[in-house]
Amino acid sequence: MKYRVVHETSYSYTEPVPVCQNLVHLTPRDTARQICRNHRLVIKPAPATTLRRLDYFGNQVSYFSLHEGHRRLTLTAHSRIEVRPLVLPAESTFPSWETVRAQLPSDPTALGLDAYQFVFPSPHVDKLWGELGAELAQYALESFPKNRSILDGARDLTARVHRDFRYDANATHVYTPLEEVFRLRHGVCQDLAHVQIGCLRALGLAARYVSGYLLTHPPPGRPRLVGADASHAWLSVYCGAAGWVDFDPTNDVIPQEEHLTVAWGRDYSDVCPVAGVFVGGGTNSLQVSVDVAPLEGAA
Repeated sequence: MKYRVVHETSYSYTEPVPVCQNLVHLTPRDTARQICRNHRLVIKPAPATTLRRLDYFGNQVSYFSLHEGHRRLTLTAHSRIEVRPLVLPAESTFPSWETVRAQLPSDPTALGLDAYQFVFPSPHVDKLWGELGAELAQYALESFPKNRSILDGARDLTARVHRDFRYDANATHVYTPLEEVFRLRHGVCQDLAHVQIGCLRALGLAARYVSGYLLTHPPPGRPRLVGADASHAWLSVYCGAAGWVDFDPTNDVIPQEEHLTVAWGRDYSDVCPVAGVFVGGGTNSLQVSVDVAPLEGAA
């Protein structure tokens, strides 16, 4: 499938902002199944300086700074993305979860070393070696009995998080602790991804946070609303020699062609779409609009 994505972020200020510095993760990354055919970031007002590079995790990151007073800042990311169908390896090739856990600390390959860093706590998935970690591990073990394949265990855990945690757009904010989300059993896609990542890491498995977009479908007979989509988040689990496999607990699916990857890292803090600092501005408001549209005739 081929898609056009327009992601617009607008900040409005009651007082002038004389200077601001920003870091942006809005460029979809290339993966084994995805190619970003074109990407353009339009910033208004025009920045004084800009820079693009790869971050530690291989994501495209943009930096820019504004050195003149402004009351409104708008970033519009235009992307064209091609996504191929997922073809999972044969289920018999997936090892048991205990095998993957045992191999992670001593795997000297580039793939193994890269995966091992996703076993440890991170800013939004913390306290894994204390009481919270024990509770997460206990919750996860229901999905990971002895000798179960890591694929089956991750599938089952995804289904349970989807069932046990209520999606509630008003229940949390970006800094809500994992501990609160886990005990109250509600949150948004970011929270559900963090919960499942925490459960997996508490068992000694490697899991990373994935940010991106999800194609949504209007009710039957209703037109698709432009700008009605939003950023989405899910996770990826390291399955040993079978590689990484994505899971979406918000929708209880293994992502296919309708999930579009932007970036991945340890958790949300590594791949926040827009982050920065500014001086002045008084009070401010934020508006975000995302439009994911299949290209006509694409297949």
